Amino acid sequence: MSSLPNPDPIRDLLARAKTIAVVGLSDSPLRASHGVSAYMQSHGYKIIPVNPTIAESLGERAYSSLLDLPMKVDIVNVFRRPEFVDEIVDQTIKLKIPALWLQEDVVNEPAAARARHAGIFVVMDRCILKEHRARFR
Repeated sequence: MSSLPNPDPIRDLLARAKTIAVVGLSDSPLRASHGVSAYMQSHGYKIIPVNPTIAESLGERAYSSLLDLPMKVDIVNVFRRPEFVDEIVDQTIKLKIPALWLQEDVVNEPAAARARHAGIFVVMDRCILKEHRARFR
């Protein structure tokens, strides 16, 4: 008798997502946001930098905020301190982006609850690279 596989919503998200807006993406290869995003880019994801202090990163034009993006994105990946997450959640809700990913040590429970209440899939305090690598070796 075979059993159904355990549902894995993170695997499902990463399998269907194509475009990731990375809030706080640095243009410095020494920063975690750069390394993680370069990994995701090397695995076929379109990376859109969202950082008002840079012009580009990883060969992609940077945008000042999510509200400036000219394209649809599947995931907002956040490399900002927790106190900045509220505004990011507001923009994610306004744009009806289906998923919000808060990297390791980015924890803001009230903001995550607001996003979930708006129907957004939320991953918090986890590294998207580590989760991708664990599921798609």
